[in-house]
Amino acid sequence: MTSEPKTLAIVGAGAKAVAIAAKAAELRAMGVDAPDVIAVERSGVAANWQSGGGWTDGNHRLGTGPEKDVGFPYRSSLVPRRNGELDERMTRHSWQAYLIATGQFAEWIDRGRPAPTHRRWSQYLRWVADDIGMPVVQGEVERISVSTDDGAERWSLHTAETTVHADGVVITGPGQAERSVLPGNPRVMSIAQFWHHAASHERISAERVAVIGGGETAASMLNELFRHRVSTITVISPSVTLFTRGESFFENTLFSDPTGWTSLTLSERRDALARTDRGVFSARVQDALLADDRIRHLRGRVAHAVARDGRIRLTLSTNTAGEAVETVHGFDLVIDGSGADSLWFLPLFDQDALDVLELGMGGPLSGELLQESIGYDLAVTGVHPKLFLPGLSGLTQGPGFPNLSCLGMLSDRVLGSDLTAAQPVASFARSRLDEETR
Repeated sequence: MTSEPKTLAIVGAGAKAVAIAAKAAELRAMGVDAPDVIAVERSGVAANWQSGGGWTDGNHRLGTGPEKDVGFPYRSSLVPRRNGELDERMTRHSWQAYLIATGQFAEWIDRGRPAPTHRRWSQYLRWVADDIGMPVVQGEVERISVSTDDGAERWSLHTAETTVHADGVVITGPGQAERSVLPGNPRVMSIAQFWHHAASHERISAERVAVIGGGETAASMLNELFRHRVSTITVISPSVTLFTRGESFFENTLFSDPTGWTSLTLSERRDALARTDRGVFSARVQDALLADDRIRHLRGRVAHAVARDGRIRLTLSTNTAGEAVETVHGFDLVIDGSGADSLWFLPLFDQDALDVLELGMGGPLSGELLQESIGYDLAVTGVHPKLFLPGLSGLTQGPGFPNLSCLGMLSDRVLGSDLTAAQPVASFARSRLDEETR
């Protein structure tokens, strides 16, 4: 007798959600048990790859090769003796399959296999989602709580219109793009405001422009800013210079095949992440920077921002010879491209849900503890119901999981996880809290 399928809810309907839903659909088509996958999305499938999502104008090129699609690297490990069949089924949802189905394959080959625009990538993801009939609940998750259903603890995702109950939750996406160092000031742009200008073809005209951030989010904004009427562009980041992302075979292998990742020390892993993923620009963007003499770099973290005398004055803090040094710099326009808050989702959890996390991990919530608690299945170890945080899994599981570099392996890890908790940890958490408050 087959048990009722579990439900896996995914916050966001981007590439990770589509990859997981596609593999789950193919597993069911093979007669293999797989959870029902439901995405909860405030806009639409692949919204963050379109101009309305706030993270791009849709015209910039994908930084990762499109062949690293929803099935890559096509080394499934979920169905013994049938993994080859599963991989073959997943090729039906590949980037090449999309191009063939839409009559674009020959042109793409003849043009030298160019990286697609973000808009084209979003069209590919929507094509896959439509093909598998991915269920999407329209609405923004406003609160996440824990509920009890027939004695089993489940997550409850609350939107303004509905509530989705799930045995496991996957958090995806970078959060909101509207934050900035000085909200409400017209001389300070958030990521979303910048891309809104770009998408509406509004030219930015300013003498001295500062871009905060040294990662790929800031890099894509710089790539766009070259086209605007600005005299100088100062990139502000904590690193000593603007580093180029390692893109040789050896670095790329870390993303596609993290087999040896866990054998590295934490120090070695952090060093590898710093060299290949975090706070680095792609080689393509660095080439553009070298060719433009308007670009400057300032080392430091923005400690304070204030509007004064028609300018934005940024106080930068740097550590020089073991001492904190602060300097003040004035700009006509500041663009905050410091990227996403990796813990953007925590305010969604109500107090009971936060208690489940803290007691499951054995300590107060922090970004560092969460990162170090991510297990093989990309879920927080010791926490039930399962909470999958692929965006924080780079340190413990490999640098490819937080981004687009191994979506097929990511779906394997998540779908291979046991969503059934041996012990209802949430109930245990509440009893512990009751004892502590007596």
